Amino acid sequence: MGDLKAEEPTEVLDVLGRVCPYPLVLTKKKLEKMEKDTLLKVLCDAPASAEDSIPKYAEKQGFGFDSVKVEDKGHWELYIKKTK
Repeated sequence: MGDLKAEEPTEVLDVLGRVCPYPLVLTKKKLEKMEKDTLLKVLCDAPASAEDSIPKYAEKQGFGFDSVKVEDKGHWELYIKKTK
């Protein structure tokens, strides 16, 4: 799939301050509206969502996934490539 974080995202979803399950729910809704082969960047500070539920969802759907933890800001940047 390549290095998704090096690509320019098509859209950015900010779920900072939201707790589980809202980051996953909002990510799913956003991806449903996006076209195939587009890249979504999700800003998330909920550890359970960033490290577990969103990566598992992306894997189950067969989407490309990449994650970067921004240590100094205390959140993750999740890159999800919608492939179908």
